[in-house]
Amino acid sequence: MQKIFITDVILRDAHQSLIATRLRTEDMLPACAMLDDIGYWSLECWGGATFDACLRFLKEDPWQRLSKLRQALPNTRLQMLVRGQNLLGYRHYSDDVIRAFIQKAADNGMDVFRIFDALNDIRNIRTAVEATKAAGKHAQGTICYTTSPVHDIASFVTLGKGLAELGCDSIAIKDMAGLLTPYATSELISALKNAVSVPLHLHVHATSGLAEMCQLKAIEAGCEHIDTALSSWSGGTSHPPTESLVTALRGTDYDTGLDLAKLETVNRYFAEIRKKYHRFESEFTGVDTRVHTFQVPGGMISNLANQLRERNALDRIEEVYREIPEVRKDLGYPPLVTPTSQIVGTQAVLNVLTGKRYETISNEVKRYLQGGYGKAPAAVDSSLRKRAIGQEEVIECRPADLLKPEFENLREEIGHLATSDEDVLSYAMFPDVAKQFLEQRAHGTLVPEALEIVAPVESSEVKKAPTEFNIALNGESYHVKVTGAGPKEKMLRHFYFMVDGVPEEILVETLDEVVLDGGTQGAVKNNISSKRPRPSAEGDVVVSMPCNVLEVMVKVGQQVTAGQGVLITEAMKMETEVTAPIAGVVKAVHIVKGEPANPGEVLIEIVPAD
Repeated sequence: MQKIFITDVILRDAHQSLIATRLRTEDMLPACAMLDDIGYWSLECWGGATFDACLRFLKEDPWQRLSKLRQALPNTRLQMLVRGQNLLGYRHYSDDVIRAFIQKAADNGMDVFRIFDALNDIRNIRTAVEATKAAGKHAQGTICYTTSPVHDIASFVTLGKGLAELGCDSIAIKDMAGLLTPYATSELISALKNAVSVPLHLHVHATSGLAEMCQLKAIEAGCEHIDTALSSWSGGTSHPPTESLVTALRGTDYDTGLDLAKLETVNRYFAEIRKKYHRFESEFTGVDTRVHTFQVPGGMISNLANQLRERNALDRIEEVYREIPEVRKDLGYPPLVTPTSQIVGTQAVLNVLTGKRYETISNEVKRYLQGGYGKAPAAVDSSLRKRAIGQEEVIECRPADLLKPEFENLREEIGHLATSDEDVLSYAMFPDVAKQFLEQRAHGTLVPEALEIVAPVESSEVKKAPTEFNIALNGESYHVKVTGAGPKEKMLRHFYFMVDGVPEEILVETLDEVVLDGGTQGAVKNNISSKRPRPSAEGDVVVSMPCNVLEVMVKVGQQVTAGQGVLITEAMKMETEVTAPIAGVVKAVHIVKGEPANPGEVLIEIVPAD
């Protein structure tokens, strides 16, 4: 008899896949006693995008979430997802940061660390595994499953052997896009069982409609651990339902031993909670068999759609889907999982929207082609590499070997805003987002985004403009309620309003210009309506998609050469260097660091030199 153990992803990957990781701690805690009584092998509750979403949108301290869950779930292992040398961010961190993060996560209650590398480069997994073992916790090495001309059973078995030799306590097969087929699953599990002696875990998304069959074939081949999601948060880009697998195996040699009645009770709670988050529901639900062609994970689908919608180009998503496999081929067939899914997806969007492949190359693609993320599974396109990095030397060693210890420098950078090592680590993961969070915490102004949107309200007696409405800005929605206005006869008239429940004040001179006075919540950008000129000259610098400006690299009067970097922008969590279209002199700069930018606006004017 081979009992099957269940890891439920209800507290992490289920809501990350279905509602953009917006489930709040306050809605998790009431269910914890019920979850703790079920007898799961583990509950996945941290890692992935949860850290970013807590800081950016929910205004929660992710470390406090972990501590609260540990206290509320005393009898259940807590599990997290770690991106190897990337931890939870989008770059490689020095080894001292890796060790500090793993230790602090363990101190705050984490038991199981599922550690993967987006390129399956085992060199990028080693330090996190060593740190997990040093903390006395369960190190789970991970194989990112994908299909390509260079990925086969033999390559995955080689990786599995390497993970076992590192000292991993178990090995997970992570099928983030739902690419596994039943018989491929059986073959892979059987081969791994013959090659390694540690337990195997299967993590497969339901996107393609094959996940339940894959789970059953994995179990029959000897896989002891299966990831599922409570049924109210299952299916689509999430995972197969927990209750269904428990029912399917009941009374067999694989019986999970879990109580179906207890599962149904806690599932009713989460079914009701999901209704609160309806505004975040992904429109991409149900089975999507196109994943076998495009290999786009569920979370990546929603990101692509949002970017194209902001550009009024959602109708071009099929073009992006077709471009993604081509970009992936050019980059040596990386598995599409964070951060490579964002790297490939963003470049595909740029290629489609600009109309010229690789006319604009993101900084992450440049770093990838230089070897900054590790060794690509196959050879990359040599002409693209040369175009991206020129004569710069390609990194052949483990990228982190080139990094100096940085934890103390990070502590110095964030300064008094950090009151603990955990705060420093938050800043390390997401510098701008965490800094804003810590500043707001220090000033007592942390306010999460609104869950409910109120429709425009108009007086039934006097026809006038609505005083309560929703503003969509750069992919985010804000609930705005006007609460008062200054005298009409004043040239500069004050308006008072609430943004997601927080008092704000604006000063209006003309109808087409509104400037925030203060803007302490960061809920609305400084310039609500742009007065930037429209492009009309060859030296006008524009962007191809909505983005935020991270850095302005030139100033008025400065001479520039064609192709010189003038801006660093961020979209879809990826950075892009915007270059000068011509050689000349900077005549005007219409953007500052931190402002949003949109296509069709001139951000910098460059005129030919006399």
